[in-house]
Amino acid sequence: MDPVTVSVIIDAPREQVFDYLQDIANHPEFTDHYLVDWHLTRIDSVGLGAGARFRVKAPGNRFSWGDVTFAEVERPHRIVEVGRTGKTNRVRTLGVYDLAQGAGGTTRVRFTLETQPATLSDRIMEGLGAKGWLKRKNARAMRRLRGILEEDPTHSPDARPPGRRVTVAGG
Repeated sequence: MDPVTVSVIIDAPREQVFDYLQDIANHPEFTDHYLVDWHLTRIDSVGLGAGARFRVKAPGNRFSWGDVTFAEVERPHRIVEVGRTGKTNRVRTLGVYDLAQGAGGTTRVRFTLETQPATLSDRIMEGLGAKGWLKRKNARAMRRLRGILEEDPTHSPDARPPGRRVTVAGG
């Protein structure tokens, strides 16, 4: 599938946004509207090598488990996550958070997600609306991220108060 890119401007310093994003245990707070049942893949949830496994709540998705691991963490401007999803984890994923310093202490966060389906059936499933669905879900996640980092959660419909942090499976 062609890459899906969404972005948001957050009224917070880039270092603060980066520190929040480099802790994968924070990610369920802004993505739990479509990624659920999170479990860490190691005890340390921060930085290079941090990873998590989760279930994707997509319509008609029979093979809903996925995972990501931080493969590159370049402070304070870039986080690259690699992962797999789909039947027998055969669909590779690549997610990139690019953070750029904006005017007046703001930060532009751009998230790009790319998938590499392994088989024809995987490509057909993606072709049945997955790109638009992922773009909508990721755009909402970016709005929720902004709400968490800059707003009072009671004043934003997409923001929520901080939730329970994800833990290691079985922990």
